[in-house]
Amino acid sequence: MATPDNTTRSGFVALLGAPNAGKSTLLNQLVGSKVSIVTHKVQTTRAVMRGIAVHNDCQIVFVDTPGIFAPRRRLDEAMVATAWSSARDADLAVLLIDVERGLTPDVEKIIGEFKDKSNPVTLLLNKIDCVPRETLLELTKKANDLVAFAQTFMISALNGDGCQEFMNYLSTTLPLGPYLYPEDQISDLPMRLLAAEITREKLFLRLHQELPYASHVETERWLEQDDGSIRIEQAIYVERQSQKKIVIGAKGQTIKAISTGARKELSELLDQKVHLFLFVKVRENWGSDPERYREMGLEFPTG
Repeated sequence: MATPDNTTRSGFVALLGAPNAGKSTLLNQLVGSKVSIVTHKVQTTRAVMRGIAVHNDCQIVFVDTPGIFAPRRRLDEAMVATAWSSARDADLAVLLIDVERGLTPDVEKIIGEFKDKSNPVTLLLNKIDCVPRETLLELTKKANDLVAFAQTFMISALNGDGCQEFMNYLSTTLPLGPYLYPEDQISDLPMRLLAAEITREKLFLRLHQELPYASHVETERWLEQDDGSIRIEQAIYVERQSQKKIVIGAKGQTIKAISTGARKELSELLDQKVHLFLFVKVRENWGSDPERYREMGLEFPTG
């Protein structure tokens, strides 16, 4: 933040794509630390997650957006609207495509939205180690025939292949100016929200088949204790009593496993001993509660 604005660059880069294109994995790879949760369950990212990296005297603020898909519920509408809003506000928009899936109708629809946009859009083809080179070249041509991308990069978000070239490009493309955050900061996500996201990840990983998307985690209490440890109390909201029983599990074994996994990761992240207490609460139709949307950093759809 004390850097001169004539030698440094900084800016916001919005990561867009269909659900499970690999945006959260890419964000963690580029930042070099976990700032966004990753599961095999689609539409895991709900709110906007920002990860911050410094590369070649350029501070890059990556914005991991919810996956873009055809919304069916009010929460879906809020997530998709947030993704497009982030793209409009960013210095650079990046479209990430899973090359194993290719140009699905959903992806083609997203590309179509860029045709009349004035902001430059960069194309990232992800999971390049999973398909032949000929497939990559064909996909590159088809995508660029639909819209003229500023640049195309072939990467693997999982192992980092091609990511250095992408970072080099960003560090020469973003505007000249001072850093927007302290140089050692890797996210602007409040720690209470990040802690809730970590627990939600463990919840999804444990119950991805049994539990629908009608669940939400909030950090209700964060207490620094005299012995240097932290007491964290979180509420897991579900919509029905039957879902509460699923989360708790037989003799409390499921929620115990979720708590153990989340507590371990939080202790490592904070470098402090964490006492984590989880409470499962039934709140019918929480997806229609404006307060829950504010907790997630989403605008409540009124239409």
